[in-house]
Amino acid sequence: MAFELTVVSNTPLTPIKDKNEVAILFLNQIGYFPKGYDPKTDAKSIKESVPYRLLMECFFERMDKGWTVEQLSTKLKTTKPTIYRHINKLKGMDIIEDLEVKDGKERKKGYRIRYGNLAKAWNFVEAHVDVAMENYRQTVEHIQKLCEKKR
Repeated sequence: MAFELTVVSNTPLTPIKDKNEVAILFLNQIGYFPKGYDPKTDAKSIKESVPYRLLMECFFERMDKGWTVEQLSTKLKTTKPTIYRHINKLKGMDIIEDLEVKDGKERKKGYRIRYGNLAKAWNFVEAHVDVAMENYRQTVEHIQKLCEKKR
């Protein structure tokens, strides 16, 4: 799966004290919600939407807990395909990891915030950004050389 994250010029959201407000602004900045996101369900706001609740009520509230898709779809009262769509978006950002979860007597595939810690998970995201930026740099330098050859 390709790493995908939106990077925009921003200022730290540290002056804001409301967890939900900070989370919504941050998640918009990194591209978790598409521009102009409008929940297509009964949700009246982003705070009531499945992707937001998935992060806030499940992954952020219990960062150490592994969740199966079944558990998530039951808790959020939505379909498994909806959960998979949002899981794949988070996997594309490399914020969550796969792990084995005990569900009764069975062991099933589950997901949680990488390392069970958002700050540590973000270090992983930053490493991906560094690699992507270096690759862009090499491509830009290559284009520059190709353009200089033409002259």
